[in-house]
Amino acid sequence: MSRAEQEQVQEQEQGPVAPPRSVTVVGAGTIGLGWIALFLGHGLHVTVNSRRAEAPAVVADALELFAPFLPEGTADPDTFAARLSFEPDLERAVAGADVVVENAPENLELKQELFERIGKAASPGALLLSSTSTLNPDHMGARMADPSRLVVAHPFNPPHVVPLVEVVAGEGTAPGAVQEAVAFLESVGRVPIVLHKPILAFAANRLQSALLRESVHLVREGVVTLEELDRVVTNSIGLRWATVGPFLAFHLGGGQGGLRKWLGTLGAGLERGWEVLGRPSMDDATIRSLIEQAEAAYGHRTYEEWVRVRDARQTGILRSLAEADRAGNV
Repeated sequence: MSRAEQEQVQEQEQGPVAPPRSVTVVGAGTIGLGWIALFLGHGLHVTVNSRRAEAPAVVADALELFAPFLPEGTADPDTFAARLSFEPDLERAVAGADVVVENAPENLELKQELFERIGKAASPGALLLSSTSTLNPDHMGARMADPSRLVVAHPFNPPHVVPLVEVVAGEGTAPGAVQEAVAFLESVGRVPIVLHKPILAFAANRLQSALLRESVHLVREGVVTLEELDRVVTNSIGLRWATVGPFLAFHLGGGQGGLRKWLGTLGAGLERGWEVLGRPSMDDATIRSLIEQAEAAYGHRTYEEWVRVRDARQTGILRSLAEADRAGNV
């Protein structure tokens, strides 16, 4: 009997799996901190696994910074401390957790070691998630006795605000684990998209990388400055893509004929247009120019101040879209 069939029989015998109440977050870097805030906001008990002595102070600062921008209806930040604990020992941190979310650096050997240890120490039914932006779950779980519970759940930064989470399974991942991952992510207000097959860098980062490449080209060639390029995006395609995706945008761009008409007229020269897109060299001069322009444009505010600006704007957009959907019965 396959693992999937075993899970189906188990569910029929035991009934639906109880929703997770405890999460262990491995790593307190940028992504881990966002996850911690999100999970606490949704009433979960969170154990933070970090060997940094200053981890409690770092988490406290992040919660103060992120809490105002958590989704509406989440828990009062005053309740967070009672559901938050710290455990530097990995095995003790994951023991008994319903969900483990790993956020270590993008180093395959490191992640293989972590998941080998997590697999031995975590409960057999624990859901094991990785925030990796590039790695295949089969590769990360290569040293595990049972990698069937390991699923990629790649968030888009900042994870406490941006809803998307890319869910990626490996050949050794049990279908039930993917379903549990989707259900868990939806329970904390995320929008999980299950990729139909693994691909390097997944989907969202590949799109971002393509746009970044042309952005660097336009700035490098002096067409616009770095700050002007940002304003070009936020006042055009950024606004458009916050409401409709690229394909729906061009489907609407074709008027009554939709994408069929657009591809036959305006879109007929797409390949010729792609041929003239830039392939900028990231040499020392280019890197130096980008850094200097970024510091000149954005150096008047601290990191924390820009985070508040970013999260306030993105939260405002999400709330406005939700209101528009409710008003229009979308």
